Amino acid sequence: MPLTFAGIDEVNTIKKVGGKPDTKHHLENLGFVPGTSVVVLHKVSGNIIVGIKDTRIALNEELAKKIMI
Repeated sequence: MPLTFAGIDEVNTIKKVGGKPDTKHHLENLGFVPGTSVVVLHKVSGNIIVGIKDTRIALNEELAKKIMI
């Protein structure tokens, strides 16, 4: 399921990162790689703030839908 469906404070593992090659590469550079744990910290109007590798990252809904957990 896409990261947008994750609950607040749930620890999830990334299964797949999709999208066009440049989008996929951008997300992987931010740390969104399969096998990595990710936690949704906050949701606002479809946009989310996640915790990954001791960092907080804000993603818009479009990018968050490309990350499968």
